[in-house]
Amino acid sequence: MTNPDFARTLSLLRQEKGISQRQAAKTLGISQALLSHYENGAREPGLMFVVKACDFYNVSADFLLGRTLSRDGTTILDADTLYDVSDERDNVMQGSVIATLSKKLVVNSVGLLFDLLSRLGNKKAIRAAANCLSGTVYILFRHLHRASGNENDDFFNVPQSWFLAGLPRADMLMSEAEFVDALSNPGKGAHFPPLDHNAMKEAYPGTYQSLLQIVHTCGERLNGEMASHIENTR
Repeated sequence: MTNPDFARTLSLLRQEKGISQRQAAKTLGISQALLSHYENGAREPGLMFVVKACDFYNVSADFLLGRTLSRDGTTILDADTLYDVSDERDNVMQGSVIATLSKKLVVNSVGLLFDLLSRLGNKKAIRAAANCLSGTVYILFRHLHRASGNENDDFFNVPQSWFLAGLPRADMLMSEAEFVDALSNPGKGAHFPPLDHNAMKEAYPGTYQSLLQIVHTCGERLNGEMASHIENTR
């Protein structure tokens, strides 16, 4: 079985280009049947095919193989090289206490989530969670970008019509489904970390409070919205 990241990316790149398997296979110099095997992960391609696919879809081999999220091949070699805004002294957003507090709640909770997933050791779940969360950031930033009056939509490589039609949200739902599937099949030897209140409070004395706040706030908001909807439909 081939690398699942490669198979999924190969298929998505073809769909993004808007061509059929038959058209892609002809350009890449292989049969449609063989391309289908590559895209569903049933066959392992050779180096020459990888090179041709990279040239055809204008991406790096690292991107095609799932080693980086950047199409041009930029790779984060060490998590320590990532900029961490939390390391800044007096890290308060200019002019907005509520923005700073909201950011800390989200950052702390997301950090806790990924720490739990890393302890579980489920790479598929980690990747799906990252895709789902980054999709939310993408959507909100793009709305902010459009509302600012900036006409340079070329900044985004997803066409505006696809964005407005809900493609990012569809991708988030797919990522959520992949996340649930990954958690239901964690693999041999995988053990879920204890998630009861006392264990979480002891393991995450600082960030657990942020997660509790998000759980409580979201619960109140969702229940309130549902109650309002029920009341309005009577």
